[in-house]
Amino acid sequence: MYPMKNYRIQSYEVGLHFRDGEFVGLLGEGTHWFLDPLGQVSVEVVSRRAPRLAHEKLDLIVASGALKGLALVVDLKDDQRGLVWIDGRFAAILPPGLYAYWTEPRDVRVEVVDARRSRFEHEDLRAIARSSVSAMLDICTVNRGCAGVLFLDGRYTETLAPGIYAFWRGEAEAKVVEVDLREASLDVSGQDVMTADKVTLRLNAIVNYRIVDPRRALDAADDARQALYREAQLALRAVVGARELDALLADKEVVAREVEELLGPRSLALGMEVLSAGVRDIILPGDMKELMNRVTEARKAAEANLVTRREETAALRSQANTAKLLAENPVLMRLRELEVLEKVAGNGKLSVVLGEKGLADRIVNLL
Repeated sequence: MYPMKNYRIQSYEVGLHFRDGEFVGLLGEGTHWFLDPLGQVSVEVVSRRAPRLAHEKLDLIVASGALKGLALVVDLKDDQRGLVWIDGRFAAILPPGLYAYWTEPRDVRVEVVDARRSRFEHEDLRAIARSSVSAMLDICTVNRGCAGVLFLDGRYTETLAPGIYAFWRGEAEAKVVEVDLREASLDVSGQDVMTADKVTLRLNAIVNYRIVDPRRALDAADDARQALYREAQLALRAVVGARELDALLADKEVVAREVEELLGPRSLALGMEVLSAGVRDIILPGDMKELMNRVTEARKAAEANLVTRREETAALRSQANTAKLLAENPVLMRLRELEVLEKVAGNGKLSVVLGEKGLADRIVNLL
C-alpha cells in the first residue's frame, strides 16, 4: 500500500504543482490527492490575496503557459521600469526582471516606462513621489520664487520652474541647484573710504538686487552674492574717492546713482540685476566730526548775524522814509504828535493845559 498525499486549496489560493523539481501545472480550488511512492510530488500553496507571485522558478512557471488568463506577466529589460498600480493606488516601481501579478481578486496594472532618459516624468508624479521609491528615484522639489538649475553628469541640461521632479538612479548623476529669484538685499557696511580731499570716513551702503539668469549666476562665480559684494565695495571707493567731503555730504543720491551705473554691467555678467543702491550712513572720525560741528556752528552764527544786520538796515530805512514824509507834510507831523501824546497820557497821570503857544511846546515843557 503506497502512501497518498493530499493538498487542500482554498478559493483564494493556487497550488504550484512540481514533480521531481519540474513545474507541472497549477491546482485550483479543492482537495487534490497524489500517489507518490518515490516522494517526487510537491505542491506549494500560494495566496492570490498577495498580488505578486514571487517564486525562484518563476521563469519555468511562466514558460509553461499555466499563468495565461490568471496572471499579468511583465518582463522588463535593462532600459525599462515598471510602475505597479493596485486597486487604483500606486504600489511600487519594478527594476529590470521577470514579474507576475495575479489579476484577481485585486485589480493590478503595470505600466512599463522607458528609463533611458535620466529625468522621469509622469502625470501622477506626486503620488509616486509620496511612496517609498528612494531606491529607484531621486526626488527633488523647486520651491516657489526659485528656479532649479539641472546638471546631468556635471553638464548643464535645463533650468526648471517651481515644482517636483524625479530622476532615475544609476542612469546619470543628476544634481538640481535651487536658485532664489526673489529680490534680495546686500549690506555693504563698515567701508573705510578716503575722499578726494584726503578725509577718511566710514560708509554703510545697501544694494538691492535679484538673479535674472540662474545658470550664469552659478557658472560665473563660486558665490555670486559674494562677488557682487566685492564689486559694490570697489564701486563705492571709486565714486567716493572722486569727491570732496562737502560734495559727498551735500548729495548722497548722486553717489547712489553712480554706484548703480558702475554695478550694472558687472552684475549682469554675474547673472544679476541691480535694482537700487543707497548710502545709509556716513560716519566721520571723531576729530573731523568736532571740526565739522565748529564749522557748522560758525556758519550758523554768521547767518544769524547777517539776518540781524539785514533787519536793522530795513528798520533804519523805514525810519528815514518816515522822517522824510513827516518833514514834507506838517499835517502828518501834527497827527504824529497827537499819537505820541495819546501814548504818554495812557501810560501815566498827565494834565494837559492848552494856551496860546503850540501844543508841541507845552508837551516838551511838561516832559
